[in-house]
Amino acid sequence: QVQLVESGGGLVQPGGSLRLSCAASGFTLDYYAIGWFRQAPGKEREGVSCISSSDGSTYYADSVKGRFTISRDNAKNTVYLQMNSLKPEDTAVYYCAASGSRMNGSSWYEPYEYDYWGQGTQVTVSS
Repeated sequence: QVQLVESGGGLVQPGGSLRLSCAASGFTLDYYAIGWFRQAPGKEREGVSCISSSDGSTYYADSVKGRFTISRDNAKNTVYLQMNSLKPEDTAVYYCAASGSRMNGSSWYEPYEYDYWGQGTQVTVSS
């Protein structure tokens, strides 16, 4: 059974940090591009970051560049999203997703490119 499970969300003060994890079961992450998306209440789901399967290329939304870092540990079949300098506008449910397609700068943030999705983890940035 193919499954993605996110963890690491929670409540953090502005300026704080969180590390989200996306653990896969039922398939090997090595062969998939992994994306992180988020959705705030009343807003569309937006791409946050992606790491490719082929050469490890990474992509980031402008709103998180310099603050978020995506990485993968193939031995643990897990992808991480390190989030620093968090802002209230980062508050959302964060989802990870896996794609068997080759990603580039104009495709990674499109939800329809992804085949499998996790259930999401809530991130709340508030004082």
